[in-house]
Amino acid sequence: MAKQAWSHPHSFIAMQATAVHKDNELTGLKMRWVMDEITSADLLYDAGKAKPDSVIWKKLAAEVMANVLGQHYFTEFWHQGKPVKFGNLPPEYRLLREGNKAVLEFILPLGEPQPLAGQRYTFSVFDPTYFVDMTFAGEKSLHLPDELARQCRFTLKTPNPDAALQSYALSLDKADAPPADMDLGRQFAQTVTLQCQ
Repeated sequence: MAKQAWSHPHSFIAMQATAVHKDNELTGLKMRWVMDEITSADLLYDAGKAKPDSVIWKKLAAEVMANVLGQHYFTEFWHQGKPVKFGNLPPEYRLLREGNKAVLEFILPLGEPQPLAGQRYTFSVFDPTYFVDMTFAGEKSLHLPDELARQCRFTLKTPNPDAALQSYALSLDKADAPPADMDLGRQFAQTVTLQCQ
């Protein structure tokens, strides 16, 4: 097998998020993560030709979700400078195939419903090691249900790390983990703001 030259990041996840609400309170985010073909290959191979609602898919979904939960949903969520806690388990999740890509859909539950009127929230989704590049492809990847769209809006800020940091990230190979205190993933993480009137 040909040796592959690795550099950070190794996996790419294209994300979408939709606000989930009840009684004018934010209760969570419905996430849709589309993995790149290489990342998806093992999952899709393991799934084989199994039907979408089969035990195999449910087992794979549970394994992937356990990894996501082990990383605190790869998400930081803030309100008025304080972190917002998440619920321990997603109320729903599933793994599916779209062509050569695996797609994880789940609801990231907030620990407590959060008021929307006049409030501002920010969140970032990232792998702390920057081993996985997790990005929203613009504001079109952020959705509000119609009943929230009148009072709330999403904005997306993509950081612009300096050339030295980008060069360092690209120089790392699979065996090199950046120092934990460097928090490499956060330096590349997009920030999503939800502002409501």
